[in-house]
Amino acid sequence: MRTLVKKIVPRGVFRAVEPYGHLGEAVLTQVRAGFPAKGLKVIGVTGTDGKTTTCTLITAMLRANGYKVAMMTTISVDYGDGSGPQPNPTRLTTMGVGSLVAKIKKIKASGAEWLVLETTSHALAQHRVWSIPYVVSVMTNIGHEHLDYHGTFERYRDAKKMLFTQTDRNKQGLRVGVANADDPSGGLFAKAVKNPITYGIKKGNLRAKDIKLTPSGSSYNATIEGDSYHITCHLPGSFNVYNTLAAVGVGRAIGLTPAQIEKGIASLHAVEGRMTRVDEGQNFEVIVDYAHTPESFEKLFAEVRPLTKGRLIAVFGSAGRRDEAKRAMQGKVAGRDCDIVIATEEDDRDIDGTEILQQIAEGALESGKKDGVDLFLIHNREEAVQAAIDMAKKGDIVLLLGKGHEKSILGNGPKAAELRHLQQDDSDPRRVVKRDYDEIKCARTALHKRPNHKS
Repeated sequence: MRTLVKKIVPRGVFRAVEPYGHLGEAVLTQVRAGFPAKGLKVIGVTGTDGKTTTCTLITAMLRANGYKVAMMTTISVDYGDGSGPQPNPTRLTTMGVGSLVAKIKKIKASGAEWLVLETTSHALAQHRVWSIPYVVSVMTNIGHEHLDYHGTFERYRDAKKMLFTQTDRNKQGLRVGVANADDPSGGLFAKAVKNPITYGIKKGNLRAKDIKLTPSGSSYNATIEGDSYHITCHLPGSFNVYNTLAAVGVGRAIGLTPAQIEKGIASLHAVEGRMTRVDEGQNFEVIVDYAHTPESFEKLFAEVRPLTKGRLIAVFGSAGRRDEAKRAMQGKVAGRDCDIVIATEEDDRDIDGTEILQQIAEGALESGKKDGVDLFLIHNREEAVQAAIDMAKKGDIVLLLGKGHEKSILGNGPKAAELRHLQQDDSDPRRVVKRDYDEIKCARTALHKRPNHKS
């Protein structure tokens, strides 16, 4: 029925009406399930980059201080029952309402009292999280992403802001919004809640200073309203200073002491697929990260470039059926900041992969890269990773970007052409084929296939 309606109804009309259909589904599902989130204290995290890491930091902080907490992110679902995180069974950061409600019922049954929920602009615009009792909301940053769905940056930003609005409407909650003051959109988010906490390095009530960055993490001091925090973070990159600041804001909002916050953040040592080093004894670095937007590229390259003794080699793609405008921007940033750019597949879905690579190449060429010299288009991702590993020399850093934790790649399905303009779930077998893929395992295999590898 959904497919038929999309074929008949003009795209603009469908886009305007679609949220109400999702709202109806959410209302019926929640009523039928008895509103399983009732009684849970939900912390929502939204933004373009850093959501999963921030969720994981918040969860680790709460758990280190004895809280019964569950978590749902792009990577995993942790029911809070002691069994540990399990892979997210969907490719949706915030699941469809049916799956979401089912998971929350299981979380509630496990005895969890808190839920940290990564919340996307799609889920907010489509009312998938209707009636979820958010007590605190977090905004990490707003960049160039998902304009294929939202149409404009303003609509994308405003969809994200709905999380803060929903949090403010929960009169039984804390009505706290933790917003990045260094982001141009931070002020709009802060105004959407009764009790804002703003954070940043340049601006904000909660501000980091005396920042010390190392390849293995960072430390800094932060102050707010007379309280001081000395934060030690084991996740590398200045962007994780922002993510930890967001966690500090949440900890403060729910009443943790500075000592509890400091202990909780220091307890986390890694997030899967986020700045993950692959070490098989080679004399160069290989790092896997989920960065997949122009903004995240700029932040990541700025962090890694000073640590690079040799060349910076970047392998990345850009997803099909997602924001087309960012592809050339990704290529331009990588072409400017990296010595070698290898464009490859990410998740083509029903889009011609060579078309995507050409769009990335346009940006890289604009930045001065030359095809076949320091710009290579290798569609098969395994081959692209192998090419990067083979050309790496002592002191180089190889960045494998865009897939991170994901365990599959989506490619063209049997009916791709006729379904090109439909908005179906990634799980639809008529549209896509899933190929098992683990970037870290692929990198290890590539390292062992190097002619001069010594195990």
